[in-house]
Amino acid sequence: AQQPGTPLSDQEYHQFFKFLRITIQASTACLLRELYGCKNSLVQRLDEYENHGVIPPGPICSELPGNPFFRNFCTFSLYRCLTKKYFLKV
Repeated sequence: AQQPGTPLSDQEYHQFFKFLRITIQASTACLLRELYGCKNSLVQRLDEYENHGVIPPGPICSELPGNPFFRNFCTFSLYRCLTKKYFLKV
């Protein structure tokens, strides 16, 4: 265990920046979704990429307590964006 206030090790920095880059990419995708909507071709390509080539039809169910049901993948993705739970899965 590192002492509080000491810098991260090389490996810890690698993990830190890896997560940061992924989060920035996810927030950028969310910004595109909010600006252009789910019908935008770029947003649809991102959704397809996330789902191995096919955007799942609705309804979408998740393991979220109190909000397990989403009308479609777009609604689910928008929820993830608004709550900043970028890596929440169905």
